[in-house]
Amino acid sequence: MKQPLAYVHPEATVADNVVIEPFVTIDKNVTIEAGTRIGSNATILEGARIGKNCNIFPGAVISAIPQDMKFRGEHSIAIIGDNTTIRECATVNRGTAAKGTTRIGNNCLIMAYTHVAHDCTIGNNCIITNACQLAGEVVVDDFAILGGMTAVHQFVRIGRHVMIQGGSLIGKDVPPYVKAGRLPLSYAGVNSIGLRRREFSNEKINEIQDIYRILFQSGLNNSDALERIEAEMSASKERDEIILFVRNSKRGIMKGYLG
Repeated sequence: MKQPLAYVHPEATVADNVVIEPFVTIDKNVTIEAGTRIGSNATILEGARIGKNCNIFPGAVISAIPQDMKFRGEHSIAIIGDNTTIRECATVNRGTAAKGTTRIGNNCLIMAYTHVAHDCTIGNNCIITNACQLAGEVVVDDFAILGGMTAVHQFVRIGRHVMIQGGSLIGKDVPPYVKAGRLPLSYAGVNSIGLRRREFSNEKINEIQDIYRILFQSGLNNSDALERIEAEMSASKERDEIILFVRNSKRGIMKGYLG
């Protein structure tokens, strides 16, 4: 349902039942799938790929060109997954030659005034709270929650099921299943409440806690801690995920428990 005061480029592909409110601008080379609603004064620019049943609130800007001096007008896109909500005045830039794609997964909530920069990847079921600022090529894995006004340095990775305190400055990678806060950002325990809500058993949560006691509270450096975890803890999906995350971290992981 298109309002007469909206502009839709003739080369845009928009499903028949998409709701487009007044004063919306939809550029060429845009795809919007069924059931999505585009709020008034939202701007959907070239390269946007918006999935089914999304809700784009007024003032949001999707797929603007990257704020990156290396960008030379190359073809790139911004993908918004199904059932995702983008709240007021949030901005999602499209990719650059580095990766070509900025991607937000399914069932995400991107709150007001958040910025998702070029080539970021946000997984499924993530909540990025009001006024968070994600620099280029940040990766946020599934079920992560970032508290309001969090700033994330470029190339940082945030693991699955992580909970970040509002107002945090994130310059190092945050491994999965944890809570993180304080300044500088540091380990604040396992995200046990979030894990229980997602039907992790008490035994599994205890296993994750034991892993992080060795990694963050034993006094060992990361390499020695990982060797001890492998030697003392039985192999499991969660154990191996944590080990691989830490070993593959390019920026290094956040600090341990500061007390």
